[in-house]
Amino acid sequence: MQFKTIFCLVAMTVATLSAADSYPRLDVNNAAFLFIDHQTGLFNLVDDYEQHNFKETVLALGRTANYFKMPAVLTTSFEQGPNGPMMKELKDMFPNSSYIPRPGQINAWDNDDFVKAVEATGKKQLIISGIVTDVCVTFAALSAKNAGYEVFVVTDASGTFRDDVRASSWVRMSQAGIQLVNWFAVACELGRDWRRDMEGMANLLSSNIPKYEMLMASFQSASNQSQN
Repeated sequence: MQFKTIFCLVAMTVATLSAADSYPRLDVNNAAFLFIDHQTGLFNLVDDYEQHNFKETVLALGRTANYFKMPAVLTTSFEQGPNGPMMKELKDMFPNSSYIPRPGQINAWDNDDFVKAVEATGKKQLIISGIVTDVCVTFAALSAKNAGYEVFVVTDASGTFRDDVRASSWVRMSQAGIQLVNWFAVACELGRDWRRDMEGMANLLSSNIPKYEMLMASFQSASNQSQN
């Protein structure tokens, strides 16, 4: 399984080298977060990440959107059925954001209300995550890219059945020019400079990375000792 994943990632890299002539950086003033189908039923299908870690990463991405005061659009698919409702912890983070319960469309971009909500953000960069990676995330990401948006898919806040399914989805999206990033990279690229708010950034990163929390505790202890 690991060999298959590595092979797919190598193929993805080779396929996209010709398109990698620039560095499209996330812009805190021009990006919006799309949380697609992080639903309680679909959550049970995620097997390419340990479920507790996956959930915490999704919530860390939500905290990132709020920390930077960036717009977010949340959507679900057929939540009255087995897919279930949106994760309560995630939905509660965004009481004033657009929430689009799709009646049945698998591809969120096929829902006019969802597309209008995305357009209403006025942003040209979309940071997408969801369940499952190969369907709900990939379909919407490809559609958004086709509509002229710069698309960034958060890999560790998107989950699916198996590692090889995830890898093939990454290849498909990458070949279309979609940027694949993880939660930590999103937070750091939006933050850009520690001098803007070191304490705030440190708290954000520590919220989902225990080792980073220990790093900051060690730094704080050393700073306190130097002042005594």
